[in-house]
Amino acid sequence: MNVKEKINDLLYKIKNPERYIGNEWNAINKKWTNDKIKTVLAFPDVYEIGMSHLGMKIIYHLLNSNEDILCERTFSPWTDMEELLKENNLPLYSLESGREIRDFDILGFTLQYEMSYTNILNILDLADMAIRSKDRNEKDPLVIAGGATVFNPEPLAPFIDLFFIGEAEEVIVELIREYKNLKKKNYSKEEMLFELNKISGVYVPSLYEIKDSKDRLAPINKGIKDVINKQVVENLDKAYYPTEFIVPYMDIVHNRAVLEISRGCTRGCRFCAAGMTYRPTRERSKEKLLSLADEILKSTGYGEISLTSLSTVDHSQVEEITESFMDKYQKDNISLSLSSLRVDDFSVELAKKVQKVKKTGLTFAPEAGTQRLRNVINKGVSEENLYDAVKSAFNSGWHRIKLYFMIGLPTETEKDLEGIVRMAKRVLEIGKDIRQNTDKRMKKIEVQVSVSTFIPKPFTPFQWVSMPSKEKIIEKQDYLRDNLRGRGLKFSWNDPDLSLLEGVIARGDRNIAEIIETAWKNGAKFDSWNDHFEPNIWYQAIKDNNHQLEDLIGDIDLNKILPWSHINTGIKQKFLKKEYNKSFSEEITDDCRENKCTRCDVCHDLGVELDIIGDDF
Repeated sequence: MNVKEKINDLLYKIKNPERYIGNEWNAINKKWTNDKIKTVLAFPDVYEIGMSHLGMKIIYHLLNSNEDILCERTFSPWTDMEELLKENNLPLYSLESGREIRDFDILGFTLQYEMSYTNILNILDLADMAIRSKDRNEKDPLVIAGGATVFNPEPLAPFIDLFFIGEAEEVIVELIREYKNLKKKNYSKEEMLFELNKISGVYVPSLYEIKDSKDRLAPINKGIKDVINKQVVENLDKAYYPTEFIVPYMDIVHNRAVLEISRGCTRGCRFCAAGMTYRPTRERSKEKLLSLADEILKSTGYGEISLTSLSTVDHSQVEEITESFMDKYQKDNISLSLSSLRVDDFSVELAKKVQKVKKTGLTFAPEAGTQRLRNVINKGVSEENLYDAVKSAFNSGWHRIKLYFMIGLPTETEKDLEGIVRMAKRVLEIGKDIRQNTDKRMKKIEVQVSVSTFIPKPFTPFQWVSMPSKEKIIEKQDYLRDNLRGRGLKFSWNDPDLSLLEGVIARGDRNIAEIIETAWKNGAKFDSWNDHFEPNIWYQAIKDNNHQLEDLIGDIDLNKILPWSHINTGIKQKFLKKEYNKSFSEEITDDCRENKCTRCDVCHDLGVELDIIGDDF
């Protein structure tokens, strides 16, 4: 059924109808023919957030670059659109063809944030599909998922047919074509999943169960791999990267040309899941980036290029890249932005170069208020680094600085909170002194302090530590709010309930699926949106499923089998445990790109050659 034809005349009743009409510039509309395998990518949030997600862009264009694969898009409809669909007894549909989701062969979800998981269930329900994999029939699409949070798939295990672990560019086409072959042979869904599980990176949760009293997940029978290895793109210059990005009709979160200049990070911050799970570090060359930029700008007409990665300034050619981009594009008034900066003079100088066309604020992330706590989390930043960087920034004309910190970190004390206040006020003083003594006209100095709550994540050295209680989090936030007052200071913080529930899901096992489903049935959706988040629904769901919040956010024994132990990211548990122990002795681990190998083992495990090998531990 073509749902779009039936609903287009009704879209005047809702806000932002451009979210649902498709046909944007560079959108791909292929004919529905029997020789094509039909896939639809679903992003569990609204259009303007999903259309800003680089991973979804890459997979959409990659799949459509193959003649035998058709790929379309769908997003979580906002509440007004959901009501419109239900009032007219219409299912969720794809933007390109307007077909209902159940018409497709494969439905693929992008996992980008734990608190969007109820939206996944909502999409399945709006598509007229059963929520649980075991309840869906042979005619339903195969439901797959991958993305940033896939490294602990267990909280979604009952709802997803298969997960793809790691970077999909080099294997996803193989997976889809194998599905097509099996479908031609009339394999049942059960038989199909058994065969697909043989593909590298594929995890079929229905083929695993708890085998012993230690909560160890293991294959249900022979022919199923014990461990699922993360898939990695080895050479970014050779990897697929789209250039004909879709240009939306409406403003989206990141409405610009995006260039991924590298993947992975070796800084080794002990709280950072992405920094651990996206290792090893790989870079795109300056020549490749310039070539991609030319093609993207021609095909989209964008006036801004964003160089993005986990740590953009750590690219070995970043200075040459920014100079080449500015030389080439500044005359056409095309601006350049960097997605992340280090806390140092070098970053400020780079920002100074790239923001000649369009000047925005600068953000620095000291993360913690004292050197002791920065050593605990392995954040290689000193107060002097920060003060030198902000002096350089203020002297270069910036008047607004944003400082990013975390609260609730392991071993945090009141002195660490005092340190946040002291650092913020010192940055403000530096700015005011420079403004007062400069001959240039300068706007009033503004220091914005943004604080988030630490959340322990899988595959980090802090995966075993507890979160503070809600009362403790509020106490810390109140202290900072009371002490970060005054002209020139602004303070923002996140919802403590949202952080706690994210922590519950992030380290959850399959039992958490019951909580997610109960919360969704009771109305939870768009939980990352402040005006829709209802924590009491979640807390009641926890109680209804016989859990205690304190147990779900508490310490985990270092010898316990973890729910994600069957997933291999390349980082060995012995490395994570060593980092865990080093944190409590406040011992720093150097960046392996600047010093010797730290033996996280990801390069050894994935077959990457090393110039220097550190001592075994």
